[in-house]
Amino acid sequence: MTGSDENNQPDPQRAKASSSGLKRLVPLVVIAAATAAVFIFDLDRFLSFEALKEHREFLLQWTGENRVLAAVAFVIGYCVMVALSIPGAVWATLAGGFVFGTVTGGLYCVIGATVGATVIFLVARYALADMLRARAGNAIRKMETGFNENALSYMFVLRLVPLFPFWLVNLVPAFLGVPLRTYVIGTFFGIMPGSIVYSSVGNGLGAVFEQGGTPDLGIIFEPEVLLPILGLAALSLIPVVYKRIKGAQNDGPTVQVKED
Repeated sequence: MTGSDENNQPDPQRAKASSSGLKRLVPLVVIAAATAAVFIFDLDRFLSFEALKEHREFLLQWTGENRVLAAVAFVIGYCVMVALSIPGAVWATLAGGFVFGTVTGGLYCVIGATVGATVIFLVARYALADMLRARAGNAIRKMETGFNENALSYMFVLRLVPLFPFWLVNLVPAFLGVPLRTYVIGTFFGIMPGSIVYSSVGNGLGAVFEQGGTPDLGIIFEPEVLLPILGLAALSLIPVVYKRIKGAQNDGPTVQVKED
């Protein structure tokens, strides 16, 4: 066999790696297709104040007759909405408070959102994390090291304070190598305050419907609501600040004592 013939032979390892790379993209393609289907068939129209107002009597009646099934369906629906990054989480949270009450509805929202965010986190890590690391090189490794030194604190802050879109916070930790346990804990407890606030607004929608008004979604920015949330975010950063101060002290100049 000649040298040119050898060069034309397929490389089994390269073919296997290529096949593995394509398989990794399958979950991402499925999610993208499902998201596209939601918008093509206009299913996102149900995540609106108008839809909630129109179907409020049916929701209350059906939920009252099927408490367990309604709870399971709501959590699964919320999970799918978050996993597909479909806008409308606020209205879904209001609906949860409206039909289940402030605490129970808020808890269902937190569970559904955490599971949905975890699904997209795992898909992103499985499909894209290695590819991104290979392309970004040392840059992403430095970010990964800095983030993971205080991953739980940063996750709490990113979840408590909406500095960035929810879907973006779902994805970035996957690329930075955040442990799954840290991600789940940070997400679950980080989104709880905001979820409870909007669920409480949903719990009072009956009076809003009767008056023909609309709910005040800006309540999250009221001082009595926002300041405690910012306080929790500040508390979450205490370990980060402490490590920085401790590190600065350890890296400070040392005094050498000259022996006689």
